[in-house]
Amino acid sequence: MTLPKEFSVFGEDYGTSEFKFGVATLGNTPDAIDSRGYFPDMRSALLNLNSRSGKQISSGRDGQMLIVGPPVAQHLEARRDIAERMVYPMRNGEIESDDERAWLVVKEITRYGLLRHAPEKSVAPEFNGFKSVAALSATAPRYMYDRIIRIHKEINSEEGRTLTRALSIIAQPLAVAISQKRLACTVLEGGHGNTQVAPVSSGVIFGAQITLNRGGSDCDLIAAEILKDAGYSDLAREPKLVKVFKETLGLVPKNLSKIMQEKNSTLFETIFKIPSTKISIDLGKNSWQRFLIGEYFFNPNHEIFASYYRRGFPRPADTYSEGRAVLGTTDLADVIIQSVQKCSFEIQPALYQNIILSGGNFAWNVPTNLTNYAVNSPTKLKKMLEEKGIAGSTIELTKNPVYNVWQGCIAYGLYIPENYEWDWDTREGWLQLIASGNTPTEHDISAEI
Repeated sequence: MTLPKEFSVFGEDYGTSEFKFGVATLGNTPDAIDSRGYFPDMRSALLNLNSRSGKQISSGRDGQMLIVGPPVAQHLEARRDIAERMVYPMRNGEIESDDERAWLVVKEITRYGLLRHAPEKSVAPEFNGFKSVAALSATAPRYMYDRIIRIHKEINSEEGRTLTRALSIIAQPLAVAISQKRLACTVLEGGHGNTQVAPVSSGVIFGAQITLNRGGSDCDLIAAEILKDAGYSDLAREPKLVKVFKETLGLVPKNLSKIMQEKNSTLFETIFKIPSTKISIDLGKNSWQRFLIGEYFFNPNHEIFASYYRRGFPRPADTYSEGRAVLGTTDLADVIIQSVQKCSFEIQPALYQNIILSGGNFAWNVPTNLTNYAVNSPTKLKKMLEEKGIAGSTIELTKNPVYNVWQGCIAYGLYIPENYEWDWDTREGWLQLIASGNTPTEHDISAEI
């Protein structure tokens, strides 16, 4: 079996909601699993039986069991146990250095992805490991890079063969710009745990990029609040259900004030049903609140949310850029302006002119019967910028917003020469994880860590 060049490049997008992974031969759509791991109750006899029969259950440190990938759904227990046993490591794009449970989940989803695509030696004896390109948040600290390197080395060692021979790690906004073949632009990567606003020239302008602590998970929170107010408190405690509810019914309003004036219109009414279950959610006259889910992402400072904050609903957390606070409730247009203003005046027109939206949190539906009330993300953001005096912006939602980061990883891996050595200053190039032949090297990146 002769492996094509494209098979050697493996992309890894460590998203806040999903881990997207796979080889270049997949085309435009990678494999994906939820970026989560489940630590089940070890007292279960049935679980221990399945574990011994090798049913995709990993054994972690101190005898912990960890389940990742599709099998997670088959092992969930009561709703009250999910919060304690389920770990979402990349919830905000960053992991604390000492959060060993979170890092164990990252390690096992990485292993899951690599093993899913690595051929057996008997099938492809010439396979000597992937050139893996991992994408992290633009604000990921150095220790996260170090740990991702360590994880790949450990997997090589534990599996007794080289699954990754060379590794590179790039910022997610840069991966988007690469996938879109853009040089001077502003990338907004809207993930589940955060939203990265990053001006790009020859690379990410790190001194100007701002990462908001606001993303799909915050939209989930407002969606859960809407469910509670409608009498579905039990369902509001299931994160996965809330996420599906948000993605199915959530809308971005063209003009929220107009919608509030017409909130009793039957046009807004809908019933949400989950296939293969008896779950049915009818918001009735409160169906107009679907528009709050999208508005909250673009502008949580809208006056309608004041009543939610007064009753204890958490505001999006503040963040810092170059030592200055950026309020979590800052609307998205203002964040773009703050970011671009940190750049040279000469490049600012190009950065306003070319705005790229990527990530699942920008992929909002516009039902055909609500086109007078709902809009897509580019239309919403263009109007917000115009209201602040920024006219003529070209705002584009990428054709494949959920998978653009992975596509950028693949493009980077295909076209960057393997002899381009890793540079910690630019954070570009390849870290060689094997020396010669097919044996993991001890030329330790630990010497550089």
